[in-house]
Amino acid sequence: MNRRDVLKAGVVTGALAATGVALNSCASETDTVPAGSISLEDIPVGGGVFVAEPPIVVTQPSEGEVVAFSSICPHQGCKVNQVLDNQIFCPCHGSIFSALDGSVIVGPATEGLSAVTFVLDGTKVSVG
Repeated sequence: MNRRDVLKAGVVTGALAATGVALNSCASETDTVPAGSISLEDIPVGGGVFVAEPPIVVTQPSEGEVVAFSSICPHQGCKVNQVLDNQIFCPCHGSIFSALDGSVIVGPATEGLSAVTFVLDGTKVSVG
């Protein structure tokens, strides 16, 4: 193998590694669901689901406990896009919020996510 082949292999390996990172980050993002059709089964414990309109994130911090927040980050209006381990992440500037009460865990946001009223009827969650 000559020097040129080694360099080509490094470029291909780097490109594959970058693709793997992108696929891994996408795999942990939550899905968007229609308002009014959310079942507790749709919401992972410690995670959440997103409603497109109105922009809401519904989380299940522990089995059977449901909370809902605006999915608009109060820092600069970006949409939060991931809930993992009871933390809600904003992709724009790195703010992290509690999935329990919407409070700021990591800034730059200085205000938490606004609570949203919802109805829990058995295993169905209605928002909006």
